[in-house]
Amino acid sequence: MTNWTLKQILKEYPFALSYFEQNKLDITGYEGNTLEEYLEHFSIMELEDQAIDKEKILSDFPLYIEQMQAFLGTEKKNLVHSLTILAGHDKSGDPEGFTELTALTSQIISIVGPTGSGKSRLLADIEWAAQNDTPTGRSILINGETPDNKWRFSSNNRLVAQLSQNMNFVMDLTVHDFLNMHAVSRMVEDPQSVIEEIIKAANNLAGEKFDLTTPVTSLSGGQSRALMIADTAILSSSPIVLIDEIENAGIDRKKALDLLVSSDKIVLMATHDPLLALMADKRIVIKNGGISKVIETTEEEKKLLDKLEKMDSLIQNARQELRKGSTLSSHILE
Repeated sequence: MTNWTLKQILKEYPFALSYFEQNKLDITGYEGNTLEEYLEHFSIMELEDQAIDKEKILSDFPLYIEQMQAFLGTEKKNLVHSLTILAGHDKSGDPEGFTELTALTSQIISIVGPTGSGKSRLLADIEWAAQNDTPTGRSILINGETPDNKWRFSSNNRLVAQLSQNMNFVMDLTVHDFLNMHAVSRMVEDPQSVIEEIIKAANNLAGEKFDLTTPVTSLSGGQSRALMIADTAILSSSPIVLIDEIENAGIDRKKALDLLVSSDKIVLMATHDPLLALMADKRIVIKNGGISKVIETTEEEKKLLDKLEKMDSLIQNARQELRKGSTLSSHILE
């Protein structure tokens, strides 16, 4: 970075402008220079009058960039390319039915099993990057290694974004204000364009459209989930997304998963929906609090999925017609 021009620095790290402003360094007209070249233009008198310590700035600036990246979480999205689950034991203390499972970016792993079997416990182990310190005895590796403690315990370095079954807002904000607050906290270069991208994506998922002036407290369950999925995919820095029963959200499930995967995230979802289970690259089967087995989706299952999606489309169309107050007839099956 020492050879980068100020223009290159600001393009890669827009938040760096705050550093210059806080130190009262006006870089206007010097964007084509390196930071060291810019500092050289000051006369001795200017350095003294403005209390500019060139050596301190040159040593502090890289540290500022590093700390801001850690705070914003921007560095780990690109660094995390795999998540590995190492086997523990079930509620009876018996070893789980696998040795290890690795998920890569842009992969979907589904988690299936009866209610109360331990799906949520697995999600919790992943969220907190368990290190044989939870009731299951599982351990989580990131990129094949034990994760840094800052990723486990720091609120600023969350590895995981979790989307629960119930998304209830308590803040008296409009959708625009909510998204703008998140965008500004992430110091994105153009908050408004990001906000517009998120609302467009959210409405592509939601059954009922909403706009930026809608209060977040008045959003339906499906609209809230659509908004948070779009926000997570587009703005969140967390490289791993955990979803609990997305089928209950009242949104387009397939589009939601496509959006998250296109954002180079690792997606794990607990589900009772056979379509979602088969959309995944692999599925984890939970029994008695432990992972019973890990199954790769077969070619035959993928063909079956096409048929199930057509059947589901018929049901969804029927649901929409009934919501409109229409009377159904046999033509809906054609």
